[in-house]
Amino acid sequence: MSQAVPPVSTAAALNGVAPVPQLGVIRAQGEDAAAFLQGQLTQDVVLMKPGEARLAAFCNAKGRMLASFQVLKVNRDELLLVTSADRLAATQKRLSMFVLRAKCKLSDATSEVALAGLLGDAAVSIASAALPSSAGGPFDHPFTIALPPADGTPRALWLAPAGTPLPPGATATEADWLLAEVRAGVARITQPVVEAFVPQMLNYESVGGVNFKKGCYPGQEVVARSQFRGAIKRRAFVGQVAGEALAGQEVFDAATPDQPVGLIAQAATVPAGTAVIASLQLSALDGQPDLRVGTADGPALAALHQPYPLLDDI
Repeated sequence: MSQAVPPVSTAAALNGVAPVPQLGVIRAQGEDAAAFLQGQLTQDVVLMKPGEARLAAFCNAKGRMLASFQVLKVNRDELLLVTSADRLAATQKRLSMFVLRAKCKLSDATSEVALAGLLGDAAVSIASAALPSSAGGPFDHPFTIALPPADGTPRALWLAPAGTPLPPGATATEADWLLAEVRAGVARITQPVVEAFVPQMLNYESVGGVNFKKGCYPGQEVVARSQFRGAIKRRAFVGQVAGEALAGQEVFDAATPDQPVGLIAQAATVPAGTAVIASLQLSALDGQPDLRVGTADGPALAALHQPYPLLDDI
């Protein structure tokens, strides 16, 4: 079955303030909050400064990602973890299993935090106006989290106490934000892809989401061994599907249909098809493969590009 590949959907024209109902917030609070998260996430949470935010993954013992976060350190004793809403309850429950005697309370703070996505000019102007102080005070004013750009378009998350009016700016849609997420090339973990990837399969180490110099966390040995022994066999590519595609669908090469060569990590519907982040076997990209989604004769996946180099100098 042959299908034409639609033009590449780009985030370059996106601009404004977008709703982000697909996101939720876990609050970690207490004098041991940073130390507790230090032992659970791929990020060096302890060394983060108040007002600083970083990408992080939460893995199982095999190094497979259970959740992903934008971690905002409000102050020494309070951190906000922005994560996929569909993974929030299960992630909070699993993290809570390891709190034990640590002075750290985990709670669902989604209803207490106003969230918005900033694209283009909004990400530049609003972020500069909302920069938090470094004093490490309470969560009582807006914060912004800079994110990897989408096709060169700036992106940021805006967080503020619930009830804070949204920042002024052009109106963008949830679909705009989801497309920009995909075109940025760093997939957010959602339910269909839980335990499918180690962080490097989704470019996390290339954008600072893995700190290889910090102490232990679940799956650290696997993540580090994959990095230092050259065992990264899959990488995340941004591409376009000539039809419908969903996170969790397998990718096949039509010439070798018996075994999948990748997995769709995140998808965003666009008029001409679906923009996707696909984690693919590097060996499958030799030559000119005929990549298909779902089955070996499913919709074509093409227009692939890898937005980030593999970090090999740690």
